[in-house]
Order: sequence, then C-alpha cells, then structure tokens
Amino acid sequence: MKKMMKVEGMHCAGCSGRLTRLLEALPGVESAAADHAAGTAEVTLQGDLPDDTLKATVEKAGFTLTDIRTA
Repeated sequence: MKKMMKVEGMHCAGCSGRLTRLLEALPGVESAAADHAAGTAEVTLQGDLPDDTLKATVEKAGFTLTDIRTA
C-alpha cells in the first residue's frame, strides 16, 4: 500500500531528507521519499499505518500535513 501526502514547510533537501528518515523509521514502512520542491512525501507500507501516525511524524519533523491519500 502507498500513501501520498502533501506537506508544507519543506524548503531544502535537508528538510526532505529529515522527513524521509523519520518516515522510514516507522514500523511497517518499506520505503519513504519526501520531495521539498513538490511539497510531497510518499510512503510504501507493508500493511496499514494510521494516518494519525503519519501526521504526527510529519509534525515532529516541523512540517504541516495538509492532505493524505491512499494510492
């Protein structure tokens, strides 16, 4: 399962790298990729992960999650 997120507040490659690392550390996440230029983040999951967990992780990184969709 993949989840696509719209994220506000990433301004550089360091921002997207930090968010990618935090998302990859979550249990059940196979891979993650954040893109500061597009303002997006994508996670590939082994199972299901609550949207609240993803939102909390984005906020922990200092950004704002504005939308999340299952792809």
